[in-house]
Amino acid sequence: MSVLDNWEQWKDFLGDRLQQAQHEGMNDRVINDVAYQVGEYLAKQVEPKNDQERVLADLWNVASEEEQHAIANMMVKLVKS
Repeated sequence: MSVLDNWEQWKDFLGDRLQQAQHEGMNDRVINDVAYQVGEYLAKQVEPKNDQERVLADLWNVASEEEQHAIANMMVKLVKS
């Protein structure tokens, strides 16, 4: 089963990667830029596997680039908590 199949597993996976990035010394700006790049990749290459991912994909696809950065930043905040 892929981490993309379950929302909680996906958030846990992202949280683990965030902690790893912070431990390696990445600053918040770089982390947010990477989150944007991941969001862009997922929106173009990966079919949503659950309702939450479908909502994020739909929002991403109608958002401006600035709004996409905001979505990515919010995902980072979500997995920090």
